[in-house]
Amino acid sequence: MNDFWSFRRMITPAIIQALFWVGSILSIIAGIVLIVAGSSIHGYGNTGTGSVLLGLAYIFLGPFLVRIWCEVVILFFRMNETLTDISTKLGQKSS
Repeated sequence: MNDFWSFRRMITPAIIQALFWVGSILSIIAGIVLIVAGSSIHGYGNTGTGSVLLGLAYIFLGPFLVRIWCEVVILFFRMNETLTDISTKLGQKSS
């Protein structure tokens, strides 16, 4: 608990994991909305094919891109933890 209050242990990686799931779900919902909107367009010159394809891209690429973003952010926290461990071990050796 002392590590939590002294900001030695980060809680943000757990929050980022939750943001991944929220971002993935929102991406899939946006893709479904685009597919439905594109398939319901009727009229001369409006096929809605672009919206359907964009919706499919949101469904398949959206969670993948959200995952990459989350991994990059978590990478900074892992680097911080590793550097903290190295600093602690070097402090123990010099004593």
